[in-house]
Amino acid sequence: MANYISLSEDLQNRMIIDRKRHWENPYAFSDENIVRRAPDHDRATLWRPAFVRDVEKIMHVPYYNRYSDKTQVFSFYHNDDISHRAFHVQLVARIARNIGRALGLNEDLIEAISLGHDIGHTPFGHAGERILSKLYFEHSGRYFNHNVHSVRVLDGIIHRNISLQTLDGIICHNGELELQEYAPRKEGTTFVEFDEMVENCYVDETVIGELVPCTLEGCVMRICDIIAYLGKDRQDAERLGLVKGNAFTGGAVGASNGEIINNFSVNIIENSYGKPYLKMDDEFFEALRQGKRENYEMIYNNEDLNALYDGQIAPMFAELYEELLRQAKSMDKNSILYEHHISYVKKNNYRAAEAFGAYEDEEPNQIVVDFLASVTDDYFIALYKKLFPRGKYGVDMKGYF
Repeated sequence: MANYISLSEDLQNRMIIDRKRHWENPYAFSDENIVRRAPDHDRATLWRPAFVRDVEKIMHVPYYNRYSDKTQVFSFYHNDDISHRAFHVQLVARIARNIGRALGLNEDLIEAISLGHDIGHTPFGHAGERILSKLYFEHSGRYFNHNVHSVRVLDGIIHRNISLQTLDGIICHNGELELQEYAPRKEGTTFVEFDEMVENCYVDETVIGELVPCTLEGCVMRICDIIAYLGKDRQDAERLGLVKGNAFTGGAVGASNGEIINNFSVNIIENSYGKPYLKMDDEFFEALRQGKRENYEMIYNNEDLNALYDGQIAPMFAELYEELLRQAKSMDKNSILYEHHISYVKKNNYRAAEAFGAYEDEEPNQIVVDFLASVTDDYFIALYKKLFPRGKYGVDMKGYF
């Protein structure tokens, strides 16, 4: 029997009264306080409020469309029912907006952070991220993290004058670190401080684990990133036959993806309404931690999948990196790198050269990383075949039949 919990009657009555009184959450971020690099541009209007502009800017960035062919967790399957990154970001946005609305927070800011949080993700999910970071560090002494690169996409490569609050929520979204209580930081609310934080992430691998959003809306999106994948990854693993028996353990948090989403949302709202932080109770926090541990045991540490990443995808990344680095250093305008990436950035005028400099003048390793992170799974495989027609590596997809 389904186990969908509800808010307590006391809190529901309180929320109804607050709405009749037009209560406003004093901890919500106000549109009036938005910060942009170019404050004279993108001014809010009645029909396009401040953070709605961020939402629309992100959705119209060309790389946004590539979410649809980027791995969420399972890379090597032709299966229309498993999640790609496009569905993940939509699910995060939906869960986060539901919680944000109940708490009286800024829904538009929540949506902007949610839709942009993975736009810098690599092909082949976290395995691709790990592989690319290793190569980048070996060549430059710098680290790659998808949340940091999402900021680079929106604030550098395809500069769109996205707000500081949205960019901050994106870089601080680390969904691998769970906390029982999320409270926004009070410092670091200027672009000078933000830029320093971004640079620190490139040179110190420990910084990522210390990031805290500067808004309560950013905190909402961060916990919802975990809620969105906790049950959905299990659901996908069951559909692919990678989990023996029932992947859902049940208990107070639920025995299905739908129950998990509902019950965690209710628990967070119950413990956070009217407060300057987000919180879940002890039972749910322990269930969150246990659920993640189980996901690693059942899914993320799957030996067969990881063998494919290590044995095929990693060497393909390595060979592509070296060839693209050669192209970046020669800046041959007939090369794949130039035609498919550098020219793509330039001809669409997504980058203000007078403010950021010419894109092709950037450090070659950075250009290579930008390109490899931007491509979809299918493009990555096709690129390898194009550049290495006799290459010994490849991906044998598990088909529909």
